[in-house]
Amino acid sequence: MAGTARRSPAEELDVDGIAVRLSNPDKVYFPRLGAAGGTKRHLVEYYRTVATGDAPLLTALRDRPTHLQRFPDGIEGEEIYQKRVPARHPDHVGTCEVTFPSGRKADVLHVRSAADIVWAANLGTVTFHPWAVRCPDVDRPDELRIDLDPQPGTDFGDARAIALEVVRPLLDELGLAGFPKTSGGRGLHVYLRIVPDWDFVGVRRAGIALMREIERRSGGRATTAWWKEERGERIFLDYNQNARDKTIASAYSVRRTPTATVSTPLTWDELADAAPDDFTIATVPDLLARRGDPMAGLDDTAHPLDVLLEMAERDAAAGLGDLPYPPTHPKMPGEPKRVQPSRDTDRRDTDRKDAARG
Repeated sequence: MAGTARRSPAEELDVDGIAVRLSNPDKVYFPRLGAAGGTKRHLVEYYRTVATGDAPLLTALRDRPTHLQRFPDGIEGEEIYQKRVPARHPDHVGTCEVTFPSGRKADVLHVRSAADIVWAANLGTVTFHPWAVRCPDVDRPDELRIDLDPQPGTDFGDARAIALEVVRPLLDELGLAGFPKTSGGRGLHVYLRIVPDWDFVGVRRAGIALMREIERRSGGRATTAWWKEERGERIFLDYNQNARDKTIASAYSVRRTPTATVSTPLTWDELADAAPDDFTIATVPDLLARRGDPMAGLDDTAHPLDVLLEMAERDAAAGLGDLPYPPTHPKMPGEPKRVQPSRDTDRRDTDRKDAARG
């Protein structure tokens, strides 16, 4: 098991001029890779490579409140999903106050330097989960996220087909620039930079309208159905990734997979032949050095949400209201019942009456 070997001596790393401690560097974090490529040192050095200088991970995380998905004893050990910054942390580590759906507030990691990222990696952080906002304006997102999540019976190839055949043409039609990346697993994410003029409710509403249109154009291959029993063998368009306190693994974050896959930005052309297992902590640094960061232009154009909110108004006029929120949220105005359809007695009664009339 990971974490049972004798501790190796701590070291000090220079991260853009800031000293960061690397403890027990030889601990194996990814057992399948072993000592040759799966140690804590390999993970931390990967993060130092993609975060220092003008490397893109710092760009992806800079000024964002960020949660840490930690595995201090390796990916086969205990998972700690840490939202609050540890009380004891170095002076270079900043914090940012956020408000959770419950109304409670907390100080979370405010990423400002590569040293912050490497420090978190030394704590066993495998994946960084940034909010779609920037400090200090933490109530107005500047990012809309499309999450294409394969359901049982579907895979990465199905998500890729929806992205290339539906999402990309739709965004082009709407005049919106989308930037795809692998999730590091079977799914895909597409990011849109937006003007931070709307709160989470407004951005989520715009996202629902966009994903409903993707659903309509998918030919039955994608769904916005919140309840798993209604999704079938389709790609789930997780509209709630735009809700408050919902996060997605950042670009260039490592995932909890046996081969240490990485959530990797791609060009639309690269996506056509991509396989998620090709992108790991061993391969991504060379890929970056060879062709740069496909998300480098993400901040060049921030889109207003007017066109998507107009779509939301049309949907509302057609009788399509809000969709369920995540269970961590209080009941929201206009939200439908959060009852699994098979357990909804009112719905079953209505169905029986309709059948009797039929």
